[in-house]
Amino acid sequence: MTTNGRESEKRRSSSRQKAAAGDRVSAPEAMRSAVEQLAELLGRAPESVSALKPTEEGWEAEVEVEELERIPQTSSVMASYQVVLDPAGKLLAYERGRRYTRAQIDRGNSTSR
Repeated sequence: MTTNGRESEKRRSSSRQKAAAGDRVSAPEAMRSAVEQLAELLGRAPESVSALKPTEEGWEAEVEVEELERIPQTSSVMASYQVVLDPAGKLLAYERGRRYTRAQIDRGNSTSR
């Protein structure tokens, strides 16, 4: 391959990468997509998206779902799902993370007592 051929291939590759980046859905669209597709798979409507971040492969979201309704509502069992979306917002994978009661408060890494 000549020098001109290599430079031409680099430009085409760069153009493909830019086009792919332009195909990325917006953050609000990614949130809606994660909620809709997870609801379809689980048969339950997610309650919220607690985290969303862009990645090189698309988007990662953390979605909160009520898994077991109880009375009082504060004792209902919730689950946090990690959802992976491609740049166009299509669900690639999901995994249930932690389960907790609705009333449970995250304490984080706080050392205060």
